Amino acid sequence: KQRFAARGVPIPWFAEVRELGELEQARRERGTVVLKPIDRSGSRGVFVLRPGDDARELLARSREFAYSGRVMVEEHLDGPQVSTESVLWDGHAATPGFADRNYELNARFAPQVMENGGWVPSRFEGAERRALEQATVAAARALGLERGTAKGDLVWSADGPKVIEIAARLSGGDLCESLVPLSSGVDYVSAAIRIALGEEPDWAALEPQRARPVANRYFFPEPGELVAVEGLARARAQPWVKKLEVWYRPGQLVPPSLSHAHRFGVFVVVADDRDALERRIEWVYRTVRIVTRPQQLAHAG
Repeated sequence: KQRFAARGVPIPWFAEVRELGELEQARRERGTVVLKPIDRSGSRGVFVLRPGDDARELLARSREFAYSGRVMVEEHLDGPQVSTESVLWDGHAATPGFADRNYELNARFAPQVMENGGWVPSRFEGAERRALEQATVAAARALGLERGTAKGDLVWSADGPKVIEIAARLSGGDLCESLVPLSSGVDYVSAAIRIALGEEPDWAALEPQRARPVANRYFFPEPGELVAVEGLARARAQPWVKKLEVWYRPGQLVPPSLSHAHRFGVFVVVADDRDALERRIEWVYRTVRIVTRPQQLAHAG
């Protein structure tokens, strides 16, 4: 964040928080803020502090997740968020990965921040998309990344693009290996491999061939002992369900969803338009039924 600020990369206001008083001051001056460890991923220890939230408790919880024990606070910006993935080689860059992030479950998990998949192609087009791509590449180069890949998390604010964070890697969460190839026909994992071998990417191969609507979503069942997962075979039989995985077996304990690491499973669906895609997402959620037993009842049995 300090390097971004020094190099003029557009970012939200931020500060390290060492004690409760600093956090309270940030809330007074900035209103709603985001509290997070400086050195974790997967939404671990990330909280949106709104009026009425217990700052002392959330500060302690966020610190528990931090490897270093250090946490930071940043301004909360309203606006849609996107995930980007750029391929860089010396002065050349392309951003074949570009997805709208889905935070429809934030109210359910508040004050945690919990992403539930994303969409491609993005709603952002033209000048706005170019501005988001340019901010991603500027952030990567501010960190000295000239050959490799850069994964960006950005928000489109009232003042335009703001960079939340950059990682010098490809993403998990299906973006590079499922969503983008299914949507645009572009396989930029191959470009990352070529760069790792010291070869310049094939830039023509990073141009989209189509714009098919694709989305991924996750399962967040009630915690407890897993009794059964029903409807998997029926859902997997649909030709438009391109991926459907669950990561727990009957008899295992499903923990509370405290971060992205606690997702129960994932599915990827395709369609001819975004409305049809939404209907198919809803169909999968209705069809796949996850049955859990509260942990105290499981022990009692």
